[in-house]
Amino acid sequence: MTDLAHGLLPGLPDKRQVAASFSRAADSYDSVAGLQRAIGHELLRRLPVDMAANAWLDMGCGTGYFSRVLAQRFGAGEGAAVDIAEGMLKHAQPLAGARYFIAGDAEALPLRSNSRELIFSSLALQWCGDFARVLAEARRVLQPGGVLAFSSLCVGTLAELRASWQAVDGLVHVNQFRHFADYQRLCAASGLRVLSLDTQPQVLHYADVRGLTGELKALGAHNLNPGRPGGLTGPARVRGLLAAYETFRQPQGLPATYQVVYGVLQKAP
Repeated sequence: MTDLAHGLLPGLPDKRQVAASFSRAADSYDSVAGLQRAIGHELLRRLPVDMAANAWLDMGCGTGYFSRVLAQRFGAGEGAAVDIAEGMLKHAQPLAGARYFIAGDAEALPLRSNSRELIFSSLALQWCGDFARVLAEARRVLQPGGVLAFSSLCVGTLAELRASWQAVDGLVHVNQFRHFADYQRLCAASGLRVLSLDTQPQVLHYADVRGLTGELKALGAHNLNPGRPGGLTGPARVRGLLAAYETFRQPQGLPATYQVVYGVLQKAP
């Protein structure tokens, strides 16, 4: 049986590299996080209409933007914010929102069982190699009747950038993502009730490729995959990338597609 059949996504970067990259991006992240905020607010709209949660968790809290949104909606109460990147936590904590800020991993949450009414996670779980383990941890930590709401990314994300690099050298330049079918299968097998699970494309447009790659770097989400080319990218390859990406140009600019997964799951009462 393959790793993917077990819920594992091979080829993801070492989590220490992910944590270090997002820690470095803590000060620049919010300046370019318009899409990330729009996706998180869409996820909030998908929560059950009667949702109440004194004990909530912002899992993969980043700079704490949604910790503060959750506190406004549900109260700080027993709110907790967890992130693997300590630089993000240091940025978020002075801005308040959650009562607790904790360095931790979604695959091994440092929280008691049956302790959270809501786990909210927006655009963090695509970095987790073992999504089945993430779901098992969410099920453990949620109270009976508690809700896991997550957004993530699947195959099709940054397809234009991936195709353009493939035309240049065929090396790994773009982060790897799961197929949506894998999210469906793993959620169905999680022991949690699937209230909703779907995928929606979001397309951003840029004047040039450097606008996109500069934004990815400011977010900490640039290429961290094993197998990525080492050293500086030579001028010939850069020219090849620019020419290949131009074939995708639209009247609004160069498109960058994000294939967003939204999931809302509930633990049995």
